Amino acid sequence: MKIRKRLYNNEATHLKLEIKNHDKERKQARYQITKEQWNEILDLRDERRFVTVQQKFNKDGEITSSVDKLQDSPIEIPNNHEIVRISTNNTTGQQWVITKPKREIDIEKEIDFDFITDVVKKHINPIEHTDIFIGNRKTFDRLIYTDAHIGMTPNQDGYSLYGGKWDEEVLNIRLQEIITSLNLNQSGDTLVIDDLGDFVDGWDGETVRKGHKLPQNMDNQKMFDVGLSFKVKMIDMLAKKYNKIIVNNICEDNHAGSFGYVINSAFKSIVEQKYSNIEVTNHRKFINHYFIGSHCFVISHGKDSKSLKFGFKPHLDPRQAEKIDQYLKQNKIYRDCEFVEFSKGDSHQLLFDYATSDDFDYMNYHAFSPSSEWVQTNFKKGRSGFTVQNVSYEENVKKIHPYFFK
Repeated sequence: MKIRKRLYNNEATHLKLEIKNHDKERKQARYQITKEQWNEILDLRDERRFVTVQQKFNKDGEITSSVDKLQDSPIEIPNNHEIVRISTNNTTGQQWVITKPKREIDIEKEIDFDFITDVVKKHINPIEHTDIFIGNRKTFDRLIYTDAHIGMTPNQDGYSLYGGKWDEEVLNIRLQEIITSLNLNQSGDTLVIDDLGDFVDGWDGETVRKGHKLPQNMDNQKMFDVGLSFKVKMIDMLAKKYNKIIVNNICEDNHAGSFGYVINSAFKSIVEQKYSNIEVTNHRKFINHYFIGSHCFVISHGKDSKSLKFGFKPHLDPRQAEKIDQYLKQNKIYRDCEFVEFSKGDSHQLLFDYATSDDFDYMNYHAFSPSSEWVQTNFKKGRSGFTVQNVSYEENVKKIHPYFFK
């Protein structure tokens, strides 16, 4: 069966047809060709075609009706995605492709951690710590900061709603404000520092989940140098003020991920070699915990590097309360302590919930960095800072000092 179609001269030549004159004001001429020839032309044009998906026949085997369906456009796989499943309709050739972001770059495989440790040991001279005397203290101090997003730029083109600057200079100014606040609010000889994740903004201008471009003002190397320097400077300024400093770093989050772990691994090697009173734990699970006195602090960024599109909400819902409760039961936390706090970042909001659960406090901590341009546009300017706590070892008593940057 022949069909009538308009063809360009080069297409007619491709089909070995005799070239016809164009119709007036057209660049194509009409030709009688077969369906097979037309499909060949469509392939050349990379265009969609109609494919017969259903036919009805009479008793003599003649076609009485048919249904043609326009093929779907070719599927384009997003950058940094990988195919996990393909379904194909053999009649129409239509395909359904399910993709997901490529697994987080295995940054750790590219880093020789033994080499880092050797370099650290070679170039750092240990400093002997002398205990400080601060009397009979019944409390310990706790510094909580999260979402530093080092490398993020809040005003890439100069036209974000609220502007802002976020670079090494501002970071070091804010570090000094941490030290000043701890000097004013120190109550004990032990300090716990909890970094709740998203310490750096990403890797190669994207989150570790990939597929999410980020406006940044530092490359990977600069973020590493600035982030590591920030953490080491903090310990250098605090090591002589406390008999013991315990540092917990969340390394399972949606922005920093393995890159955050690399920085924190170098940090751990440096400060533990340099100071005898510093203990660093780099947590690689989505939810983690530690005990001190009669308290257990369950710490999480609130969102992970691969599985959760939506993490723990600022306001606890029943399903998430059950998830936390199951974690506490599985790890026998109710048995081993009297007071439980669930601490998280991610939402960039300072919200403390003492009422939704009778068994644990649900604490959201505000971001250390200013709001990104995306947050400014979709939400509001926001407030950034950190939090200092003075916690009784034995009682459920906390003095909380939220700090907001100007």
